[in-house]
Amino acid sequence: MKIRPVRAAEHPRVREVHERAFGDPRIPVLVDTLHAAPAPLPPLSFVATVDDRVVGHVMLSASRLDAPRRLVDVYVLSPLGVLPEWQRQGIGTRLVAHALDAAGDVPLVFLEGSPGYYGKRGFVPATPLGFRAPSLRIPEPAFQVAVRPSYEPWMTGTLVYSAPFWDLDCVGLRA
Repeated sequence: MKIRPVRAAEHPRVREVHERAFGDPRIPVLVDTLHAAPAPLPPLSFVATVDDRVVGHVMLSASRLDAPRRLVDVYVLSPLGVLPEWQRQGIGTRLVAHALDAAGDVPLVFLEGSPGYYGKRGFVPATPLGFRAPSLRIPEPAFQVAVRPSYEPWMTGTLVYSAPFWDLDCVGLRA
């Protein structure tokens, strides 16, 4: 398996990964919209391939932390998808690790997801560290953060998702 930046010609394959992984037609549209949306940080988008077949995808997109001192540019890790027949083989874990390594000097990476899964991959509960979720629809245990080396203690406050998350109603975990 290899992990590398997504190529423009692979966007249909990335859409297929998320269609099959989530079964929610909004997620592939979210990926396309995040790729095209103006943002303070460039989107980072990576695929996992096996024999040149795209089997997984992860994306980091820009959001902001409304901190007391000033706005802080941060990343949100979303979505992470792996084709169902390739799940439980470590692909998602490797994609998360690659994305965190690629985040550079961005101080915080947020997500909403399973604490059991992401807690083993560098994320911790965000609320006890002084962060507020962008929506009441995000269960507190699901609101998580990876604190990066450039983080400073004054960087607390409310995560503000970028417009595509709101426009497509991709905020908050669904049953």
